[in-house]
Amino acid sequence: MLFRRGGSAAPQEPPAPLPLGDDALPRGVRIAGAWSWRVLVIAGAAAIAIWLVMQFSLIVIPLLVAALLTALLLPLVEGLARRGWPRGLAVALAIVGLIVLVSALGWLVVSQMREEYPELQERAVGFWAEAQAWILSLPFGITQQDLADFGTNILGTLRDDISSILSSALTVGSSVGHFVAGALLALFSLIFTLADGRRIWGWTVGLLPRAARRPTDGAAKAGWVTLGNFVRVQVLVAGIDAVGIGLGAFILGLFYGGMPLVLPIAILVFLGSFIPIIGAVTTGAIAALIALVALGPIPGIIMIGIVLLVQQIEGHVLQPLIMGTAVKIHPLAVVVAVAAGSTIGGIAGALFAVPTVAFLNVFVKTIASGSWRTNPNPSIEDIVR
Repeated sequence: MLFRRGGSAAPQEPPAPLPLGDDALPRGVRIAGAWSWRVLVIAGAAAIAIWLVMQFSLIVIPLLVAALLTALLLPLVEGLARRGWPRGLAVALAIVGLIVLVSALGWLVVSQMREEYPELQERAVGFWAEAQAWILSLPFGITQQDLADFGTNILGTLRDDISSILSSALTVGSSVGHFVAGALLALFSLIFTLADGRRIWGWTVGLLPRAARRPTDGAAKAGWVTLGNFVRVQVLVAGIDAVGIGLGAFILGLFYGGMPLVLPIAILVFLGSFIPIIGAVTTGAIAALIALVALGPIPGIIMIGIVLLVQQIEGHVLQPLIMGTAVKIHPLAVVVAVAAGSTIGGIAGALFAVPTVAFLNVFVKTIASGSWRTNPNPSIEDIVR
């Protein structure tokens, strides 16, 4: 205790008050807390958006399909309109041409399979006879009766599966009905977006607050350019898959006496490449099965290797590099987007994951950079620069 001269005590200063509220926390904790609640709000909003999309998937998926097809066909429609074609006629030509092209590819596959079916059936019977002889020659004591019992079990399983399919006919009919309804919705949406997409978009932007209209319009146009580039690159990647597997099947047939259905295999691979995961696996299995039945075990194994090689190159080299360059996102982001999309939404999620991420990436960057002020109508060169 301090004393003044003369013996009187000096008054003590009051202690400093303890900090309250945010001032009592270290700076790092305050920053982490600020980031945490914002990240939680963003994650919650994203979860609600994904939940709503999944609840209304019968409407959202056809609209997304229409958007992708619009991005693919719009350059053709615009080109015809600039050459003096009536807009309606240009739209009709683009849509009818797409339908005719897809139908022609399907008809070619079916007709070639029907033509090659008798020979393929004969080769399958011969393959099964050779396989039976080989199995009976193994030192495992397998008899002809064992093989007959195995065939009986297979047929029984098939009969059970068929009865299960017939018992769920109502569910299948409902699914077919949903598919038809979705296809019609996508077709009508495609017609209107190609014919009057600018007015539809202008009306949509007009619903926003006045201050948000120009930024949203400029950012969405930049995202739309990226979306169109994505669709064209996806067609390129599917073509590379078809050429790679079809060429491999053709070369394999040259060495082993003729590989049937080379052209249908290439077409199926091309069409299946637009369906992530299931499309590639199914078309690859068909190619390997045809090679196995028509040419034998060794060519079948080689065909499996060709399919796996092409799909690995496409999935881990072409898809990330070409697609990443086209949509201006990192190759790792492409892989993660496909994995996350397939986990959340299955096939549809995998199909729309990359275009959605690409669109949002360019949309957010355009608004953040303010480039919508100086470049309201960007080209693909401006985006990938």
